Parts: sequence; C-alpha cells; structure tokens
Amino acid sequence: MTISISLPRIGAALALASLLGACSTTPSAPPVAVAPPKLDELLSKASQAAAAGNKEQAVTLWKQGASAYPAEKAPWTHIAQTRYEAGQYGDAIQAALEVLVRDPNDKLANSIIAISGLRLSTRALGDLSRQNNLTGSTLTESQELAKLLRENLGETVLVPPAAPAPAVREPRAAPSRSAKKPPKSKSASAGANPFEGLN
Repeated sequence: MTISISLPRIGAALALASLLGACSTTPSAPPVAVAPPKLDELLSKASQAAAAGNKEQAVTLWKQGASAYPAEKAPWTHIAQTRYEAGQYGDAIQAALEVLVRDPNDKLANSIIAISGLRLSTRALGDLSRQNNLTGSTLTESQELAKLLRENLGETVLVPPAAPAPAVREPRAAPSRSAKKPPKSKSASAGANPFEGLN
C-alpha cells in the first residue's frame, strides 16, 4: 500500500518540477544578424576563381553577390559574360536581362542579348531547315525578321555568298632574258595594293 501512495506523489512532484522549470526558463536572445560579405570581396573571390578556371564556383559567388546586393548590376554582368563565353546563350540572355533591369542602357548587356539571340535563332533555323520543317508561318516570319535585321545592320544580305574559287591560269612560257621588262603602270600597281590610292 505504501508503494501505491508514493507513486502518485512522485508523479505530482515531477509535474510540479517541470511546470516550475518551464516558468523559470529565460527567453532565448534574438539571433544576431550576420552582415553579408562586402560586394568587392565577393567579386574579387569570384574573379580569382574564374581566372583559375573554376567558372562554376565564380558564378556561385557572383550569384551570392547578386542575392546580397540586389540593386547591383556587376554580379549579373559577370554571369552574363561568363555564360556567353561558354556558349550558354540562354543563360547569358537571362543574366543580361537582369543587368538591364538595373541599368536599361547597359551596352554590354544589350550586345550579349542581341548576339546570343541571333546565335540561338541561327542554330534553331538551321535545325528546322535540316528537318525540312521551315515552312508556312515560320518561314514567313523568319524572312520578315531577316529583312528587319538587314535594314538595322544596313546590309543587303545577312550572309555574303562564298567567294568564287580563283580561276586556274595556264602556265606561260618564260620570257627570254634579252627582252626588257615593260615598266609597271600605275594601274597595275594600284591593282596590287588596293589601299595605295588612299594615301
């Protein structure tokens, strides 16, 4: 009988102790905000990684800089340039668009978008042409865009035709040593150097 009486008392004592323990705990201090690394430090580390050939590590660091400093265009500029140089034109365009959000007049970003877009378009049109699927509205719209591109570039053709192969000349008989060489005319020398007349 004494055993049954002492168990409830022990349980009650434990409950009371845990209740008092919960009341006596002090609230934890708010977490201390850690300052992000400076943008210059991140850009420097990323540039070192890129120079060492670790392009993906560099892109990761630039993305950290872009996240920590969302108003800055420099990390996005580096990402766009790196992706462009790697031939990852879709990613290059996306990063360049981020640059333009921060600076709509950035010439490098606009250039990356234009050239990357043309390279992707050229690749896709070539694939469609090889598959004989460049027909209908796709063909018409491609022709209209090519015309617009020619007008913007001030060119009559986008891709000049290949230069014709040089004509094969018949070998001439060697002149005799007694014959004098005629003096070179001005037009003959101008044909040899097309820039001579500009001097």
